[in-house]
Amino acid sequence: MIKFLKDVRREMQKVSWPKSNELTRYTVIVLLTVIFVAVYFTVVDLGITQLLELL
Repeated sequence: MIKFLKDVRREMQKVSWPKSNELTRYTVIVLLTVIFVAVYFTVVDLGITQLLELL
């Protein structure tokens, strides 16, 4: 177990972590994408619901 944790620590030191401004930009992109997808599926769902109510 100790060897595993040492290996994990060694690998984590090799990771290239994003800078603060990159992290902020990536977070904004993810949030905007999630909002867009949520709105898209809401509109599609409402459209299908309205279509089924007409039948």
